[in-house]
Amino acid sequence: MTFQTIFSFRKTYKLDIETQLDTQKLGNMSLQILRKGENEMAKKEVKTDLWVARQFDDSKIKYDAQGSDVKEINDALQSASKRGTGNAGYPEYVAVVKDFVIVIEDKADLAKHQKLTSTGILSVDQKDIADYAVNGAYFYAKHIAQNSSFHKIFAIGVSGDEKHHRITPLYVDDRDGYKQLPDIESFTSFTAVNIDEYYTRYVLAEKTDVEKTTEEILKDAAELHEYLRTYGSLKDQDKPLVVSGILLALDDKFFKPDDLLGDETTTDGQLIYDAIQRRLKASNVGPDAKRDKLMSEFSIIRTSARLNEVDAKLGKTPLKFYTEFLKKNVFDNIKYRSSSEDFIGRFYGEFMSYSGGDGQTLGIVLTPRHICDLFCDLLNVQPSDIVLDPCCGTAGFLVAAMHHMLEKVGADQNKRKNIKKKQLHGFELQSNMFAIAATNMILRDDGNSNIKCEDFLRQNPAQVQLKGATVGMMNPPYSQGSKEDPSQYELSFVEHLLDSLTEGAKAAVIVPQSSMTGKTKDEQTFKENILKHHTLEGVITCNTDTFYGVGTNPVIAIFTAHEPHPEDKVCKFIDFRNDGYEVRAHIGLVEGDSAKDKRQHLLDVWFGRTEAASKFCVESTVKAEDEWLHSFFYFNDEKPTDADFEKAIGDYLTFEFSMIMQNREYLFKNGGADIAED
Repeated sequence: MTFQTIFSFRKTYKLDIETQLDTQKLGNMSLQILRKGENEMAKKEVKTDLWVARQFDDSKIKYDAQGSDVKEINDALQSASKRGTGNAGYPEYVAVVKDFVIVIEDKADLAKHQKLTSTGILSVDQKDIADYAVNGAYFYAKHIAQNSSFHKIFAIGVSGDEKHHRITPLYVDDRDGYKQLPDIESFTSFTAVNIDEYYTRYVLAEKTDVEKTTEEILKDAAELHEYLRTYGSLKDQDKPLVVSGILLALDDKFFKPDDLLGDETTTDGQLIYDAIQRRLKASNVGPDAKRDKLMSEFSIIRTSARLNEVDAKLGKTPLKFYTEFLKKNVFDNIKYRSSSEDFIGRFYGEFMSYSGGDGQTLGIVLTPRHICDLFCDLLNVQPSDIVLDPCCGTAGFLVAAMHHMLEKVGADQNKRKNIKKKQLHGFELQSNMFAIAATNMILRDDGNSNIKCEDFLRQNPAQVQLKGATVGMMNPPYSQGSKEDPSQYELSFVEHLLDSLTEGAKAAVIVPQSSMTGKTKDEQTFKENILKHHTLEGVITCNTDTFYGVGTNPVIAIFTAHEPHPEDKVCKFIDFRNDGYEVRAHIGLVEGDSAKDKRQHLLDVWFGRTEAASKFCVESTVKAEDEWLHSFFYFNDEKPTDADFEKAIGDYLTFEFSMIMQNREYLFKNGGADIAED
């Protein structure tokens, strides 16, 4: 409802001028407000333009303003007037990435984001094309598609400002109109590295290589689980040990699967066991006690009669069958894949889920790969860092950290060797998990595999500190603490980790949300001690399906070690439940269409590169007795839109009119001063 409409409303009902506010005065004032508003809006438009340009710069996307350096595109825009005159018209920005064109239109007012018709499609009326960001972007993109050889075009409408905004992409071509895609938070999906995957996933609606690989892993894991049960009669805890032992044997240069002949004297299990031993010696895994510990975990390969007997159906021993399967489906993937995917960890998790348990009775919750990678980014892991994971499970965090560090040093062989041999450390209490973790690292040419099969809580922090760890990562055992044994609370592990790091080291932990509330007296004490000696940087609330099937609501807490928390320290509390990961039938938790974009936005906010609304991030000082959660500090800072303002004015005038019709116009005289006389 505009001011003109308001005045028309008053005039229509012929309200008595004597019983109204001074309409003329209000009208003059409204004109001043409107003129001032136009000036303010112009300033906001410039701010929006600059903010969008920074988004391009941050994503390292080359762009042109008000036209294009690409002659064919610029020629097409010579007849792209929004008024349909045939004259020139230019969008805010145009970018060309590979064979894709990106067209941007922006508006400072969120209410001017997009205009749809009554049937729910974009309006192409000239006024709406001029007034609304998405409609304008679509108009220019369509014009380019129809008047140039470029036919793969993304039109992006942006409205609002850095803190409160909407970014809506469309895919446009000259034949099929447009396809509206989910809103985004950054332009990271349109970089040269990501745009092909984005196009495949969003526009073609096809599975990406990562999704195909994930499905293959799950399929192979299901098959192998069935084979292990059918032909090997293996217990749940022995299945991943047989898998990792065979993988180690396959990594021994003298071992050949064809040598497994089912001989009763030198059994297949003995041949595999000997190959494992050679592989450990080749990696200089020591001391001897550690190597002996690993070998004892793999002894089932040698001692199981069922595994070493020729099966009538297979025509070979189960061990040879498993070896051939792993060589074909798993081993080559691990050896030649450069990502931080924890293949053995995925297999372990799948084996446990198929058998009705996933280690939860021991508080074991395997960390998804994308969380391991996110830790590395949040902690800004550098090639010079020394990384410690005191509850390393299958070594997912250490694998991710290693890949991040190696990627940054490039081909420098001395630095690569040093990272693998000296800069990755871990503890794991469960002996079978220890064997899997050590295998995981050894298969990635981690020289000595600096993982110990020991109880981290029994370690002297001062002794662990000698490792010089500058980065700590941890997913501790869940729900093991109690009043009888408070040392098993997740916060106990957190405090012990921080005490074990060097001064100024950064640490990230993923723990249940309940840990951040400190409901018990012991947990409250842990929080007080942590702030007394260390600094809380912030807490990120995660997707409730992060540990799919486990039923845990996790958060990531980030700290700086050995720097007491200042009272005026401002922490960041972020709601990242909508992280773009989603549960898909028969697969589990997978990367959704918007995951990369949302992850980039999280990192931009965390490192202060952009602002965010309070519904995403709240910055606040914190005390030990507070709940260290976004939900505790959240407040609504959403700005009312012009539509909200107009509705409020309309509601007020409706109320005023109703009161006047009831002969209660005295309510509006002298600012309501006469009310007391009623």
